[in-house]
Amino acid sequence: MGAIVDGISSGGGTPLVVAEWTDNSSARAIGVVHLKDIVKVGIRERFDEMRRMSIRTVMITGDNPATAKAIAQEAGVDDFLAEATPEDKLALIKREQQGGRLVAMTGDGTNDAPALAQADVGVAMNTGTQAAREAGNMVDLDSDPTKLIEVVEIGKQLLITRGALTTFSIANDVAKYFAIIPAMFVGLYPVLDKLNVMALHSPRSAILSAVIFNALVIVALIPLALRGVRFRAESASAMLRRNLLIYGLGGLVVPFIGIKLVDLVIVALGVS
Repeated sequence: MGAIVDGISSGGGTPLVVAEWTDNSSARAIGVVHLKDIVKVGIRERFDEMRRMSIRTVMITGDNPATAKAIAQEAGVDDFLAEATPEDKLALIKREQQGGRLVAMTGDGTNDAPALAQADVGVAMNTGTQAAREAGNMVDLDSDPTKLIEVVEIGKQLLITRGALTTFSIANDVAKYFAIIPAMFVGLYPVLDKLNVMALHSPRSAILSAVIFNALVIVALIPLALRGVRFRAESASAMLRRNLLIYGLGGLVVPFIGIKLVDLVIVALGVS
């Protein structure tokens, strides 16, 4: 019987021993019920995606270590905590937070409520208990623990979009003033002629070109602000380098090209 129980546990199942009372008032094991949680199709790929996003996953369960280890390996999580009590779950959340990490927790049971309330982001399953739903920051109507991917993606997309717009705006302003100031004051300070690399037609056309270009840029950035910057599952350093290259360098280059083109149009139309 012990070998059967160990085999079920090592296979990711939960063994329940069935016993009966004998005539001498002692219990005798007569069988084992094999219970097993079914891992959803595609769950391993979802956890792989979390790993690419630099998210470490930990499965917390009340099952015995052998069962927990087998399920963790099948699902593809990074680590597990077996035979966990509500206090153990809460302690794990606090320990990770004390290490300077942001912690998200998903759960559906009453014993998950303290940890859900302590976590930076607590996602309760819609099929869970009332206590869990009240303790979490949000309720997942689909009851999918990997919905954290969407939560992280939306949050990072908001931060990336805000950072991209800010980076582009700062770079754009620096380049814009560097482009028009030499043209505006070259008459008063001839030494600025060396910085007048764009050779704008006149101070008036320089100012008018900058104003028109600024209005066009605001209109052009509206779709980006509404749609957001596309999020990719990559490390924070890779995202930073990519966005600095696109929006930082782009913010420096675009004003020179845009203002010069507007200046040429203004001169051609005889506005300046």
